[in-house]
Amino acid sequence: MTAAARWALVAGVLLVAALVAVVPMVNSSDEQAQGEDVGPARAAAQLEPCRPGSGAPARELRDVQVECLADGSRVDAGELVAAGDRPTLINVWATWCEPCREELPLLDDYAAEPGAARVVTVQVESGRRDGLELLAELGVDLPGVFDGDGPSGPIREALSVPRALPASYLVTPGGDVELVRQPRLFTSAEQIREVVRSGGDR
Repeated sequence: MTAAARWALVAGVLLVAALVAVVPMVNSSDEQAQGEDVGPARAAAQLEPCRPGSGAPARELRDVQVECLADGSRVDAGELVAAGDRPTLINVWATWCEPCREELPLLDDYAAEPGAARVVTVQVESGRRDGLELLAELGVDLPGVFDGDGPSGPIREALSVPRALPASYLVTPGGDVELVRQPRLFTSAEQIREVVRSGGDR
């Protein structure tokens, strides 16, 4: 091997070593910046934690990993929405969705009623900070997860969520997940109660 080739090899090794050292630092800085941006919004929103439900995990969402909006932890969506003796209501929403802004407070009020079904929200197609700020503005503190700000996400793929939002689903005590077709938009707490009573078979 010539001297020039040896120097080229040494330079290549040093370059690779430098890249290996720098990339984790860049990723760490990105994560810290993200945390600084989202932290105050999380603190202001004061969302309920993402606790597993008490029943059988939802079949369609079993092993689907998503981010809890309350603290950024990874959770199993199937276990999170598991229904016990009453269905769990899943609500899919986005910050740009005007009907979602009207529906979320209704769901929050309903969830506070004695004997209400558990309500879990799924934020999609919008930034987590914007979502947290909107929830704080609306006074909605339901447990929720972040399914990504792009056109698809693990929950949307698993449930084939329609493009038109909001979309709600009922998880039965047996673990089945059913799209609520009527009404597509809740405009009263009584509509929510009726859907829960009927088990989503509407």
